[in-house]
Amino acid sequence: MSKRKVEVFTEGCARCEPTVALVKNLACKSCEVIVWDVKKGCETNKCRDLAKQYGINRYPSVAIDGKLLECCKNGEGPTEESLKAAGLGQEK
Repeated sequence: MSKRKVEVFTEGCARCEPTVALVKNLACKSCEVIVWDVKKGCETNKCRDLAKQYGINRYPSVAIDGKLLECCKNGEGPTEESLKAAGLGQEK
């Protein structure tokens, strides 16, 4: 059984920490949570490349299974309701 890939994109700021905590709190054993700090970057620059690929221009943002959540596209930002609606925390 494959895990649901949950990517949280942050700028490493205090404003992003509640979203990271919320995602980790809602995640179940079927979820693989990856936190990308786009400001700090990563070894291969993959985090910045993915943020660009997903069209992220606001942080924090969340993508599940390679798709940026609608709430992150329209500027609202992730909420518990939008994360659950996207499948976070639901066993596969």
